[in-house]
Formats: sequence, structure tokens, C-alpha cells
Amino acid sequence: MSDEQRDDGKTAGQKGDPDKGDPDTTEDDDAPIRGEIRLVDYRRVAHGLYVKKREGLTDEDEFRRDLRAWRLVLPESAVFTHLTGARLLGWQLPKVPEQTPVFVAVDQKATRPSRAGLVCSRLVREVCPFRGGDLPVEAPEEILLRAARDLGTLDLTIMIDSARRLGHVDETKMKELLATKRPGVRVLRGAWELSNKLAESGGETVLRIFHEAMGVEVTVQVDLYDENGVHLGRADLLINGTTWLQEYDGAHHRDKKQQRTDLRRDRGLAGTPYVRRGYTLDDLINHPLVAMHELDRLLDRPHDPSRLEHWRRLVDNSLYSVRGRERVLNRWRRQTTLRDW
Repeated sequence: MSDEQRDDGKTAGQKGDPDKGDPDTTEDDDAPIRGEIRLVDYRRVAHGLYVKKREGLTDEDEFRRDLRAWRLVLPESAVFTHLTGARLLGWQLPKVPEQTPVFVAVDQKATRPSRAGLVCSRLVREVCPFRGGDLPVEAPEEILLRAARDLGTLDLTIMIDSARRLGHVDETKMKELLATKRPGVRVLRGAWELSNKLAESGGETVLRIFHEAMGVEVTVQVDLYDENGVHLGRADLLINGTTWLQEYDGAHHRDKKQQRTDLRRDRGLAGTPYVRRGYTLDDLINHPLVAMHELDRLLDRPHDPSRLEHWRRLVDNSLYSVRGRERVLNRWRRQTTLRDW
């Protein structure tokens, strides 16, 4: 079949038909188009796939429009998976490269489309319907397993924390999956054991795993009270046996509403035994030696270089390092065709 035809018989440049229940169509004037057209009023998604240019849309809006366009070249059994499925479900993601492909899985009988920017896998069993809005996604447990075949433990733990917090993961199904010997299970099992469903952000997950790599036991999302029992707020991490609060200072702390909440809590902490310390991603990824020495001084213990080596291995194998990103991107390039027009 040529690129100018569709499996359902539609010709090039033809839109989906909402009267026939075409899943690729939302509003007729915003339906994605397959074919070759002038780019004056349209944005190219991939070879032969276009969407109409629109102003005022968010990145997430455009992402979903792109996926609706991709569905024009996918078989009906196709579901979005891996990082694509995770994003559709609203999970926190690690530092994802800009050149990330679209990940889909199709059933055993369907023809796998070959397109630049598309990684297509096979479904090993029947898919239970799961939706990311109006788009089909694979079961959360399978999404995580596919991601585990490419990503490192640090990346995967961020995704698991978020999926568990949102209540998307069936722990019984996950336990059954982890008991198998399918590809990716070993990495997934390690990340699952590190995960904590109380984590509220990817940066907080990174901070927690850093402390665990440093051999420092912490409690996650601790409610704070003054001597009169008045609730002061909540802290990301509390070093066990101390009054030291460890927090991730990410971009969300610069939001006006969040900043007001943080300032009220910090004023409430004045005069209490609690001491707050904030960390940025740069502190944890690029200056871990400094952060480790600060912890060692706090805990009055000798430096142990093996702790730092353990942390650096986690980072080097993740999307937070140049080496980790290159490894993953090279793998994705091998999985997708480089042909494009």
C-alpha cells in the first residue's frame, strides 16, 4: 500500500469522518490530515501527516493533536505506550530528550507501520482498554515494563512514583509481572523497590534516591507541627532521628501561589527545632560531592567515596547525563527507520 492510501480506503489529504466514529477526529475543522498539502496553514507532524496551525495551544494540546495524526497510519489495535503512554496519563517524567520518538504497540496480526520517529512494538497479550483522554494507551504495568527496557533505574523510579501516586498501578498485577522473566523485569524490579507513592514530583524522587545512595534514612512527605500542635505544613523529606528537613527546590516553588505557601510555612518554622535545607537538580546531578560532604558534616560521619560512586552510576545510566541520553537515543535510532522525506 502506498503512502497516498489509507487502510480504510481514504485518499491522500482526506480527513476522518466523525459520522463514522473515526477516532482520529475531534472537530471536523481540526481533524488531522494524511497526504501531501501546502504548509501555509498546516504543520507537518511526520511524512504525509499534518495538522492545521492553531494559535494559543499548550505543548500538551499540540502533543495530543500530533498523536491523533499518527493514528491515521496505525492499525486499530494500536495503543500508545512507553514514554508516550506515560505522558498521556499525566505521569511525572525524567529529563526526556527533545528527539523522543512516538511509542506504540500493536497486536500480533497487525502490520507494523515503518515511519521515522515511530517505535512500534508487539502486544504480547490482549489489551484491557485504558484511556489517556480520548487516546488509547497500554496498561500502566506494561508501559513501565517497556520503559524499563530503555531507561535507567533513576528515570524509571520517577515514573513509578508518579503512577502509584495517581493510583494507576495495580500492585497485584505488578507483583505478577515482576515474578516473570520478561525483558526489562530486572530493572523494573529494582526501581519498584526504590519507589514511594508519596512523592509529589520527579525532583523529590531524585532527592530521595540521592539520600538513599548516601546511606541516609529519610521519611517522605512529613507533616510538621509546632509545640502547640498547630500544623505548619509539610516537608519533602525528614532525616530520620533529626529535625532536619531536606527539600527539592524546583520550578514549581517559583509559582506565586506555591511561593506564598512556602513563605508562610517557613515563617511558622521560625523558633521551632526544624531546620530546612533546599536542593536543586544542579546540586544533585552536577555537584553531588558537595551535597554528600554537607550530609556527612550534618551526621558527623566520615566520608565514604563508595556512596558517591553508587550515585554517579545511577546518574550516568539515566537521562540526566550526556552518556545516558546518548545511549538511549542510539537505541531508539536503531529501533526506528531513518528514512524521511
